[in-house]
Amino acid sequence: MIPSGRDLAELVRLPAALTVPGDSLSGAVAAGRPFGRRGALMPAASICLYWAGMVLNDFADRDLDKVERPERPIPSGRVRPAQALGLAAALTVAGLGLATLAAGPRMLPLTATLAGVVWAYDLVLKDTPAGPVAMATARALDVLLGAGGARAALVPAALLGAHTAGVTVLSRGEVHGSRATTAAAVTAGTVMVALATSANPRRGRPSGLATAALAGVYAWTVGRAQARAVSSPDAGTVRTATGAGIRGMIPLQAALAARGGAPAVGLGLLAMGPLAKAAARVVSPT
Repeated sequence: MIPSGRDLAELVRLPAALTVPGDSLSGAVAAGRPFGRRGALMPAASICLYWAGMVLNDFADRDLDKVERPERPIPSGRVRPAQALGLAAALTVAGLGLATLAAGPRMLPLTATLAGVVWAYDLVLKDTPAGPVAMATARALDVLLGAGGARAALVPAALLGAHTAGVTVLSRGEVHGSRATTAAAVTAGTVMVALATSANPRRGRPSGLATAALAGVYAWTVGRAQARAVSSPDAGTVRTATGAGIRGMIPLQAALAARGGAPAVGLGLLAMGPLAKAAARVVSPT
């Protein structure tokens, strides 16, 4: 049986892919190279590796999902485990190839490291204390990939990594709920990321104003949903907060692009937010 387009869209969490291009673009801005072949191809490489991770997630969780989420493509029988594993491998190879095409063979070690972290997270580390760290590392490496490994992208990489760690920690309560203390810590982390993003923007007042505004959008959209989970850390509220945290990658990436001196790129990224929210009504990003 060949999976349908809808089955594959659910398997790769299609709407969540809109949160990925901003990783490499914010890194490219920090390195002073937001345009050109790298700026066009590296986001596509990132999306392929992200999709590979989503597929591997469901492959690794296929037995658990038979009990907790039987409607997902693999436990429902719409996608066979072997098909999912083959798709993950193909997407990984595509990501490695696109990154090499974008920036040459010298980027292959960094891209391969990112791919290795993605596979290790889903197959080994996800349910361990190292899981959130691995997930954060993957996002940080994705930013550095867009920057060609430039040290100038270390700050945006760290901030996106910190946000990702918080979302990952909270997402562990999507099925059975979380704790108020966990939700409070994650909410505090969101505020700290927003404040750090607003600090020391490049290229003067226009970038500073755009950065502050976009960081405010990030803090409001993500922090508000997480704060609800502090008072009601049940599974449904946590799942909503996790979705907000995933979509919140976009205003954070936009703020980081503005912070790097490219507010126009930031505003362009922000436009993906409504698209991601609308798409999430059709296919769940979590």
